[in-house]
Order: sequence, then structure tokens, then C-alpha cells
Amino acid sequence: MSGLIGRKIGMTSIYDENGKNMPCTIIEAGPCVVTQVRTEEVDGYSALQLGFDDKSDKNASKAAQGHFKKAGTGVKKKVVEFQGFDEVYKLGDAISVDIFTEGEFIDVSGTSKGKGFQGVVKRHGFAGVGQATHGQHNRLRAPGSIGAASYPARVFKGMRMAGQMGNEKVKVENLRVLKVVPEKNLLVVKGCVPGHKNSYVILQK
Repeated sequence: MSGLIGRKIGMTSIYDENGKNMPCTIIEAGPCVVTQVRTEEVDGYSALQLGFDDKSDKNASKAAQGHFKKAGTGVKKKVVEFQGFDEVYKLGDAISVDIFTEGEFIDVSGTSKGKGFQGVVKRHGFAGVGQATHGQHNRLRAPGSIGAASYPARVFKGMRMAGQMGNEKVKVENLRVLKVVPEKNLLVVKGCVPGHKNSYVILQK
């Protein structure tokens, strides 16, 4: 799937032609530079490696500097491969937000907000004991029994328990493009996308 690398700016809302208020997310999409061209003959598949967001040379390795120098561009912070572009691009070409059109549907993936170590009520939606029975007086949000006895004498894998929540790769599919602003490299999509403000997101057509 062809696409671009972007940065989540934040959320707002706009009104459609019927006066309905729609929540939307503003994304800075590109411009991305083609930093490598994968071919069937050399790599066994066809793809374009795109780079986004400049990075200072002093914070990059010599290998990275040499890689981006071949494309005639500076070192980039985020690099992602995409497949399925309709046009033919060469090393060093810039791809901007105007590959998207208003009204089409795209997929957006990113890393969700990390929420740290959370209990079963927040992480899995358990109801808690609720002070109902069994003499519970200080275990209102406890997970309760986890089912193991002398047989099988272990806890099954995948049991819903407390643990790290968030900070996972999440893809939201079929978000409608409400507005494209080429002069500012902005894309407005309906609904929310994963990640905190200024986090990187991957847009796929």
C-alpha cells in the first residue's frame, strides 16, 4: 500500500455541509524523501523507502550519513518502506501530501499512548467486587480467582491480569480524508488516530 509518514498535530472538530460537528485529527504528512528504491532484481520485491523529519548529522552514525547522502538529502529521523505507488519515483524525489484526495479512505497506524502498569479494571474492563458478597472490604478492584488448582497447577497463558497497558502498535482503518492543505503539508482525517501529540504515524492508501 502506498502512503506517507506523518506527525500527529492534534485534534479539533469541523462542521460539514449539513451542519453536523465532526471530530477530526490534523496530521502533518510529509514531504517525504525517497531514500532507497527496492527492486525485484536486487531485493526480490519492489518498494520505496521514505524518510521523514530532519536529524542533525552529529546524532547519526557514519553509516546512516552515507545512506542518506546517496539520496542527496540529510539524515532523517523516521524511515519506512511503502509498496504499490502508481508513479515511478527515483532516489531523492520528494513525495508530498497531494497524493491524497479529499473524500478517500486511508489507514493510519501509530504507537498508542503508554499507560504504565494498570490493574484488571482499567486494563480489561473487569467490574470489581463492588462490596457485594464474600466479606470483601479492601479488595474492590481485585482480579479474583484465576482458576488454577492442584491440576493443572499453573496459570494458563493469556490469562487477563494486571500488567503493562498501551505503548502498542495500533492501526485504525478507513478514516475519511476531510481536507488536504498542500501548502502547509496538512491532512485532516475524520476521527482519532493512535499516539500522543507530535508522535509519528504511518498513512496508507
